[in-house]
Amino acid sequence: MAVRLTVVGSINLDLVARVERLPRAGETVTGAAFTRIPGGKGANQAVAAARLGAQVEMLACVGEDEHAELAIAGLKEAGVGLDRLKRVQVPTGVALITVDAAGENEIVVAPGANLELRPDDLDLGDTDAVLCQLEIPLETVERASELAPDGFFLNAAPARGPYPAADVTIVNRFEADTLPQRDGVVVTTLGPEGAVLYEDGIEVARAEAPHVQAVDGTGAGDAFTACFVVSVLEGRSNEEALRRAAVAGALAAATFGAQSSMPTKDQVDALL
Repeated sequence: MAVRLTVVGSINLDLVARVERLPRAGETVTGAAFTRIPGGKGANQAVAAARLGAQVEMLACVGEDEHAELAIAGLKEAGVGLDRLKRVQVPTGVALITVDAAGENEIVVAPGANLELRPDDLDLGDTDAVLCQLEIPLETVERASELAPDGFFLNAAPARGPYPAADVTIVNRFEADTLPQRDGVVVTTLGPEGAVLYEDGIEVARAEAPHVQAVDGTGAGDAFTACFVVSVLEGRSNEEALRRAAVAGALAAATFGAQSSMPTKDQVDALL
């Protein structure tokens, strides 16, 4: 039976401009190709978990505007449950993303309706675990950690504190610098260099990322996070989950877009 995961997090519409190189401060770069793509760290991870075989429910908030249906299209396509989606009279969140020819990006987020997801909105239902990020109010994340069953996973991104306690905390190397010393499992992603897993501050596992031609790194961290969480819920060891997650992140970086780049379980298995 598929593992059951509830994702409490953000939904955005990504407004993406692909350019040869990123602009410097005060500079205008022209010749871009523009795309609108469903995004948001919460939605990306929900889609990724569903593609990896989990039964996923999403608790989030969108507006009543024209961006909302575009923003949730990827969730619907992946079969993510949206029965508890909240709609408000606030614009749906958007992310302004610039991606260069090497796959590097710059992202600015206008959270909009995401900030309207309140602690009282949380009805987690029957689930095996809860996954949160930090693109929603911190008090909502804190409440999710209190209501979660045995497993509460936190992708502490974007970096901002205070950080709720979690069974597993996942960060990139830059977010790790802002993370206070904490007990339990902390996973740090290192981009092309792979990832490291710490238990109570001690390194216990390290995984290399497979070499891929980077196209767009926008959803790589979300693919990594979802794959690690689903792998752990499936009963795999932390070490195996780390290896699988590094592969999922690399596959996502090799494909343009966020949700459109999330790999399936078969794709992860094949590259392993």
